[in-house]
Amino acid sequence: MSVTLDANALRIDCDAEAQRIANALVAALQALRRRGLVVAMSGGVDSSVSAALAVKALGPDRVYGLLLPENDSNPASEHRARRVAEQLKMHFALEPIGAALEALGCYRRRDEAIRRLFPDYGLAWKCKIAIAGGGEGGINFFKLVVQSPQGTVHERRLPIREYLEIVAATSLKQRLRKVLEYYHADRLNFAVIGTPNRLEYDQGFFVKNGDGAADVKPIAHLYKTQVYALARHLGLPEEVCTAMPTTDTYSMVQSQDEFYFALRYDRMDAALWALNHGIAARTLAEYLGTDEAHASFIYDDIRRKRQATAYLHARPLLVEPVMEISDVPG
Repeated sequence: MSVTLDANALRIDCDAEAQRIANALVAALQALRRRGLVVAMSGGVDSSVSAALAVKALGPDRVYGLLLPENDSNPASEHRARRVAEQLKMHFALEPIGAALEALGCYRRRDEAIRRLFPDYGLAWKCKIAIAGGGEGGINFFKLVVQSPQGTVHERRLPIREYLEIVAATSLKQRLRKVLEYYHADRLNFAVIGTPNRLEYDQGFFVKNGDGAADVKPIAHLYKTQVYALARHLGLPEEVCTAMPTTDTYSMVQSQDEFYFALRYDRMDAALWALNHGIAARTLAEYLGTDEAHASFIYDDIRRKRQATAYLHARPLLVEPVMEISDVPG
């Protein structure tokens, strides 16, 4: 069957897809022998849709939401998450994690690495990391961007040592959230939902044993555009349906494409879909309104990210297989 890259390429039957995922969640709980589902709610479209699908599958009494803000979180994120939980009539709890992250040295370790590049960086400053290079045919590299209390923005290319230290420190945020998700899941005999969409899952945009850890990932096969379509179909609040994807990890406002992806999510969806369906680079170029060389760079960037992040998907390595242990819950 031939496929065409056009405006209809990513369209789905939202009603049928929502029911298919709901049925799969019921089957997953039966296989896992759990009573319900825990979902961390960031206020973004992915976690909101995942929560709505869980409620569709199980009803609100068997879904438990967690709002887990920290010192760098945007207050609007908590507001949206609360609105979704209240609309879905599900049980939820607010558990701020900033104090625990301070105790673990998350902010201190990050700031120490930043000050090696910007010695004046202090408590009133803000920061973020931005990606560059891959979409233009080069090797991906990261820049550190900081903003002074007076609003002046500075940026420098990140050396590998400082990059790794900053990322390691900020990854404590995702890992601590997962600790709390599994605490509540164990307490309730529930399973934990992971909320990556296909872009994030394919390109390794998650923290291993952080937001990458879960018992079931109901939307990992859906492109971001399709997740937004489901959000509207499921009647989620307009502010969720129109919220642009952000990391909500650093104190400066940061979009996901600025931090990690080569393109804005809708164009990145088209590129990933086109590569997955064997569409020639020249056809992608026409669709995106760019040249064939740039489209080829985008394809190469997708492939490189898959290679670089394969470790995130990898299971623990064993010296030899333990044949008596099955991968399938039973």
